[in-house]
Amino acid sequence: MDIILNKPITIVGGGLAGSALALLLGQKGFPIQVIEKRPKQSENIRARSINLALSDRGVKTLTKTGYVEDILKIAVPMKGRMMHSLDGIQTFQPYSSDSNKHLYSVSRQLLNDKLREHAEKLDNVKFIFSDAGKSVDLKQGIIETQDSKQKYEASTIIGCDGAFSAVRGSMVRLDRQDYSQTYLKHGYKELCIPSGSNQSFQIDKNSLHIWPRGSFMMIALPNIDGSFTCTLFFPFDGPLSFSSLNTREKVDQFFKDYFPDAYNLMPNLLDDYFENPTSSLVTVKTEPYHYQGKACLVGDAAHAIVPFYGQGMNAAFEDVLELFNCFQDPSLHSTANNGRPTYDNDHFNNIYSKYQENRKANSDAIAEMAVENFFEMRDHVGDKLFLFKKKVEHLLEVKFPSRYISRYELISFSTQPYAYAQKIGLANQEILNQLVKGNDDFDISKIDLDLADQLIKKHLNK
Repeated sequence: MDIILNKPITIVGGGLAGSALALLLGQKGFPIQVIEKRPKQSENIRARSINLALSDRGVKTLTKTGYVEDILKIAVPMKGRMMHSLDGIQTFQPYSSDSNKHLYSVSRQLLNDKLREHAEKLDNVKFIFSDAGKSVDLKQGIIETQDSKQKYEASTIIGCDGAFSAVRGSMVRLDRQDYSQTYLKHGYKELCIPSGSNQSFQIDKNSLHIWPRGSFMMIALPNIDGSFTCTLFFPFDGPLSFSSLNTREKVDQFFKDYFPDAYNLMPNLLDDYFENPTSSLVTVKTEPYHYQGKACLVGDAAHAIVPFYGQGMNAAFEDVLELFNCFQDPSLHSTANNGRPTYDNDHFNNIYSKYQENRKANSDAIAEMAVENFFEMRDHVGDKLFLFKKKVEHLLEVKFPSRYISRYELISFSTQPYAYAQKIGLANQEILNQLVKGNDDFDISKIDLDLADQLIKKHLNK
C-alpha cells in the first residue's frame, strides 16, 4: 500500500509490543522508526531470562504477522499446572477439559528477537538501538533521546515503552490525564532449574510448575533447552521475606525447608539468588490512552498488570492487533489523493479513539483478575475445596459443552473480551458455590447435574 505520510510513525520501545506493531504496520507500507533503549541483541548479550505464557490471544496476533509457525518452534506446550506440595507430592491440574488445549512457554528474549528480525527485513522499518526516549514534545511530535540527545520527528508517536513509559510520562503532565499505580507487597526474583544430561527435562516438561506456600510461592516454566526458569514471588518485608533472607546460609536453609524437591535440582541456587535482581510488581492504569492524534499508548505503557494470569504479553499483543485493525479500518481515515489513504492528526485521533473504546474496559478487567489470581495461586491451589471446585468445573464443561465455560478457559483459550470473561466468572462462582454446598467429603458423584442445568439457565441464560 502506498501511504501518504511526511514523517514516519515513531514507536518508542522495541520490546514485544513495539516489535509486533512495527512488523504489522510495516507490512502494510507505513514508514516506521522504532527507538529502543537496549542494544541490539547478540549471542554475547543476554536479556532478561523471564519466560512468558503465550495463549490464544497472543497466538492470534502472531498469526496475523504470518510468522506464527516460526515462532512456535521456540515454544514449549504446557497442558496444565503441576502442584508441588511441601512433602513432594505432585498433583496435575489440566488447564482445560479439552486435552488438545494448552498454553506455550516462550522466552521473552527469543520471541523479541524473532519479531524484531522479521520487522527489520522490511525496507520501511528502521530500529534505533541503545537510545532511550527521554522526553516527548507531544504538540510538535518530537522525541528527544537519553544518550545521544538526538531529536526525532514523527507524524505520530506510539508508546510501547513499558510500565514506566516516557511517552505516558509526558501525557500525565497534561490536563485531565488520569493515572494511578499500585504495587503488591510482594516482589519477584528469577532462579533456574538447569537441564539434565543431554538437555533433558528434570521435571515434567509440559506443565507450569507451582510450589504454593501460603504467603509466598515459586513457579517454573520450561525452556526449549531442557531448563526451567523459576520465579520466586515473596514478600519484600517480614519474618520470611527478601529483606530477611540476607545470607547464603539463610537462603540455603529456606529452600531446604520450603522447596525441598526443587532445591535438589538447583545447583546454582545461591549464586542466582544473590546475583539476580529483586523486582517489584505493579499495576498501572491511565486514561485516556491517546492525545489529539499526536500520541497513543500500547501494552504496559497503557495498562501494566501483574503476571498472575499469564496475560501481560497476551493483552499487549491484543492491543497491537486492535490498533492495527483500526489503522486498516477505512471508516476511520480519508482516501483523498486518488484513493490513496492519507493520515493527519484528525485521522490518527479517530484511530486512537476507536482503539481505546475497544480496549480500556477489557484492560481494566484483566488487571483486576490478575491480582485476584495471585491470591488464588498463592493461597488456594493446595486447598481441598478449591481443588474440588476445579473438578466440578471440568465436569460441567464436559456435561454442558458450550453452555458452561470456565473463566480460565475464556481468558486463556478464547479471544472473548476480558470484561466478558470477568462477568461470566462471577456467575460461574455462584453456580459452583451452590453445587458443592454440603458436599463435605468432596464426592464428585454427588454433584446434582439437574440442579447444575437449572443454575446454568438461571445465571448464564444458556
